[in-house]
Amino acid sequence: NRPLSPEPQAGTSSPFPLQRKKGRRKAHEVQLTVPSRVFLKLETLQPSGSFKSRGIGHYLQRALIRSTSRDTVHFYSSSGGNAGLACVYAARALGRPATVVVPLSTSAFMIAKLRAAGAAEVLQFGESWSEADAYLRGVVMREEARVGEKVEEAVYVPPFDHSDIWEGNASLMEEVGLQLRREGGGDEPPDAVICSVGGGGLFNGVMQGLDRLGWSDTPVLAVETQGAESLGASLRHGKHVTLPGITSLAKSLGATRVCDRAYENGQWASVTSVVLSDAEAAMGCWRLADVERMLVEMACGVNVALCYDGRLEKVLGRRLTKESRVVVVLCGGSNVTVDMVVEWRTRFGGVERAMPKMRDVPSAETAPNGVAT
Repeated sequence: NRPLSPEPQAGTSSPFPLQRKKGRRKAHEVQLTVPSRVFLKLETLQPSGSFKSRGIGHYLQRALIRSTSRDTVHFYSSSGGNAGLACVYAARALGRPATVVVPLSTSAFMIAKLRAAGAAEVLQFGESWSEADAYLRGVVMREEARVGEKVEEAVYVPPFDHSDIWEGNASLMEEVGLQLRREGGGDEPPDAVICSVGGGGLFNGVMQGLDRLGWSDTPVLAVETQGAESLGASLRHGKHVTLPGITSLAKSLGATRVCDRAYENGQWASVTSVVLSDAEAAMGCWRLADVERMLVEMACGVNVALCYDGRLEKVLGRRLTKESRVVVVLCGGSNVTVDMVVEWRTRFGGVERAMPKMRDVPSAETAPNGVAT
């Protein structure tokens, strides 16, 4: 694997200054069961810990440009956690307050992160993001507009369904193009791009960025977990459907319905919908922690899982070579701890039993006595 870190933008007039500006770092090749070069796009290094800083940061900037009274703007976000965190970080960088409404399923750990990041207020409501979102727009923003003599321009911040958000996320693929050229790849596209799909904001940005690079035929593997596969279910049924609920542990993928643009993009011939189990997503998390010393949520780990045990070649329907290049978008996510990954490994460790042993990285299944064989 070679990490592709978030790139500094050229010059001082970057359209996305709220993204992490960090130089790339070299890394060792690691042992994956994929016979190709795997590049990790490290969105874990964004200010909020996920790719959300790209799209939502861009959305907030555009909102302030459009505002006639930017000093009175107050941002309001509905989120399972990561979009809200990106909103708070960006709002603070722009000198404006942000209020976040999260569903009741959001962990106390994530709520504490939102408050520590500087949220003006964090509220909980509803069993799902859609219920939290309806409460934010139908109750919270209306009540705030009626409070006393306060003059405020309330700006709603959607977590994924807006063209400004897709535009911000598209910069990810533009950076990938630049970074692959530096790796000696010229202008040739990668053999595949792997990204997870929740509501569709990242997926739409990836598709938009590929099109801008002239790489629209590049295979894109749109990955979800069982119990959160709103895109996969829609493509399977041949119509845009809404899931009855979210049963996956990958709560950051918990949109019961992908946005219209994501459903449209999912029907392109270059896109393959992939649905893996929570156990496989968890395995991706602990393997990434073992090999690259990175902590990510299941919503991100599910992308890594695709690179093990022949899954990737099976999905692509063809063999990869040592010269093949695969880009994995490590979308990140802040709702993860060492204890959580340990618990997932204990609970789902059986998923490794059929996998090849990794000599360098013993685990409870591949080396139960702590000694790699």
